[in-house]
Amino acid sequence: MAIVEFKGVSRVYTNGEHEQWALRDVDLSLEAGKFIVVLGPSGAGKSTLLNLLGGLDSPTEGTITVGGKDISKLTPNELAEYRAAYVGFVFQSYNLIPTLTVIENVALVKEIAPDPLSSHDMLRAVGLYDHIHNFPSELSGGEQQRVSIARALVKNPKILLCDEPTGALDSETGVMVLKLLLSMARDMGKTIVIVTHNQNIARMADVVVRVKNGTIRSCEEQAHPLKAEEVDW
Repeated sequence: MAIVEFKGVSRVYTNGEHEQWALRDVDLSLEAGKFIVVLGPSGAGKSTLLNLLGGLDSPTEGTITVGGKDISKLTPNELAEYRAAYVGFVFQSYNLIPTLTVIENVALVKEIAPDPLSSHDMLRAVGLYDHIHNFPSELSGGEQQRVSIARALVKNPKILLCDEPTGALDSETGVMVLKLLLSMARDMGKTIVIVTHNQNIARMADVVVRVKNGTIRSCEEQAHPLKAEEVDW
């Protein structure tokens, strides 16, 4: 069953008389519980697609339906409620609060999430339980990224949106994180959407969406996606 439906979606940014089409007339259907990878070069429209799905931006034209609800018509307050209840984010920038410890950064989302998971369990899952009382400044970039991933997972979202989630990680840690994300999709029924240029991550996907020049060039289901440990990193 489709959890996400884009129909005729365009996003145009204007600067004076200049128009830039980030997305143009996009139709896209994504099923629940899938590990989905969005591939494309820089400037292709990948991040715009992610921002629209996450309710961080609204389309210029078209409709976006998530879980049967048209989010393209929501007010700012309604979009905030949608993000709190439905969507988790993992960005390239870690967005950690420097004055809070690791456990405090992760547990913070429990104040807005209706059905959160255990902060301690998620920090164990990303291999950072020994650092729960550290501050972000005491962690490496890769460790900070893992904290941001744990924070997103604690929220227990139906859809997890990830923008290059392993970009700052070494190969061993990257495999560990990807195995966790795969498990969220295949064992817990979460819909995982990863924006990346990494072809190796695409080999693990249930569905690969290819974006170029603001349009969807293809959306293909893979019959035999690889496990994280099977990919030659």
